[in-house]
Amino acid sequence: MAEYKGIKGFKVQTVSTDPAASIVATGTWASGTNLNTARRSVGGNGTQTAALASGGADPANTGVTELYNGSSWTEVNDMNTARRGPENVGTQTAALTIGGATTTPVANTESWNGTSWTEVNDLNQARGFAAAAGDQTAALFFGGSDPGAAPPGDFENAESWNGTSWTAITNMANKRNVPGGLGTQTAALAVGGVTTVQLANVEFWNGSSWTEIADLNTARSGLGAAGLYTAGLVFSGADGTGNVALTEAFDGTSWTEVADLATTRNDGTNFIGTQSSALYAGGQTPAVTAATEEWTLAPSFQQENLGQVFYNSTSNAFKVTKQSAPGGTWASGGDVNTSRETVAGNGIQTAALMIGGLLSGGGGVSALNESYNGSSWTETGDLNTARSQLRSEGTYTATIAFGGSTPVAVSALNESFNGTSWTETGDLNTARRGLASAGASSTAVLGITGYTTTNVGNVESWNGTSWTETTDVNTARRNLSGGGSNTSALIFGGYTTVYTNINESWNGSAWTETGDMNTNRIYHGGDAANNTSAIAFAGDVPPLTSNTEIWDGSTWTEVNNLAQARNALGDAGNATAALASSGSDGSTTFYAVTEEWTAATLNSTLTVS
Repeated sequence: MAEYKGIKGFKVQTVSTDPAASIVATGTWASGTNLNTARRSVGGNGTQTAALASGGADPANTGVTELYNGSSWTEVNDMNTARRGPENVGTQTAALTIGGATTTPVANTESWNGTSWTEVNDLNQARGFAAAAGDQTAALFFGGSDPGAAPPGDFENAESWNGTSWTAITNMANKRNVPGGLGTQTAALAVGGVTTVQLANVEFWNGSSWTEIADLNTARSGLGAAGLYTAGLVFSGADGTGNVALTEAFDGTSWTEVADLATTRNDGTNFIGTQSSALYAGGQTPAVTAATEEWTLAPSFQQENLGQVFYNSTSNAFKVTKQSAPGGTWASGGDVNTSRETVAGNGIQTAALMIGGLLSGGGGVSALNESYNGSSWTETGDLNTARSQLRSEGTYTATIAFGGSTPVAVSALNESFNGTSWTETGDLNTARRGLASAGASSTAVLGITGYTTTNVGNVESWNGTSWTETTDVNTARRNLSGGGSNTSALIFGGYTTVYTNINESWNGSAWTETGDMNTNRIYHGGDAANNTSAIAFAGDVPPLTSNTEIWDGSTWTEVNNLAQARNALGDAGNATAALASSGSDGSTTFYAVTEEWTAATLNSTLTVS
């Protein structure tokens, strides 16, 4: 009998863990020694084997300072001002603790020399529960709140430290309380936080200005952070319904979910370690905790390759690495409260919106907005102007909805949603309906093609303030789908004078026609992470279809169908975790059903006989 080596030219490799998509995907959390003093809202800095934790509350404010040597915490000299919610930067022997709150916010800054704390120059703006980046001689401090105000006042303020004094610098675009912070004084991230709602929003500081970049997968506040702008890690927090253990890694472009913490909590130490070696201590579970966890990567890393056969010595099984998306399936989710068609949808599978549309039974154009939490839909703040055939981009707490059709005309209206209410903002240059869109956040969006009195190929770019015309698509059309970011997008399908399967890819400056879908369709659902990963589902062929296709950057592959064929439905998510909601049969039947797409696990076990 032929051996695998004889067929392929190499032996089956033996590994102790399954191959992974990246080195950070091998990371895991493990328990470390508890703090001596359990507390929340504690400042933290240093490395995994040489860390410092200072201040906090349980429930009284404390000035306790502890040092971690990689195996145990040791109590050392207290801060001069006991407080909760300070932020720390620096090393175990050269640190700053900044701001915080006693009974009111404080501006105090203290410097640590490895033995004791010394008061130095104060912040310009007293505040606690902010974020920080940098070190003892070059630091950044941003966001925060005044917890004594009613309601608490949140800040977008940022200040820079030169080793001697603080200077006010350009404010962030967004106010945020208890955000995560990481990086250096000239390359920092402000991640998440909360105002009236939890934020997924992320801003990058380049030394002179703040720019909104790719959002977190899960909006949250009170999160821990570690690492640099190009290799960051955030973990834990509160998502508005409870604490989470989620960890996400950032590569300078996008966020990827990796292994969870063992202890679900928020409001522990911030900014200890790196993306490959981090530390998290203290926090609230909701009880105050002393728990410490250490993040480490696997000692060896094997890149996954499609079709790779290997032997996992830990699980004692032969496995094969396969393409993940085509193995996915649709499952039932929670029904919408009000069934509609020609709606706008956005967000992720567990935090999505379904906006506007047409009501069943001739009920007309709707302003309704429903929010999905992964199991059920809740009606939230309605649009100011009822519309159908509109588009939206962003998250369920930071969204814009633009274009569409009112009862009387096509619309250029653009409204911004903060998680509670909608505000009219800068309109499109070209009023239209049936358009497509793409966007990594609510401030970096493309509005693509559509219908005025004829199909148009216009593309407009939104920067958070205004729309600017950019390069047109190759084929003007309407009632198509798309997704991605404003620098890497994909559009597919739609109506010219016939139903099409045309697929075009955007690289930030030009559109290129690439591999077309297998099925011509309009009014379909779909979304894309970028121009190399997308999903398309349902729509009108005709007749109605439940067909689902996955795009891998070169070809579309037909995969498992939806349970309910329909068109003009809501969509959210991406090729590995998508959401299909509501829609109709194109006539009198409207559907309340929601379905959730989940990609299969990457590695399959081979049966040997």
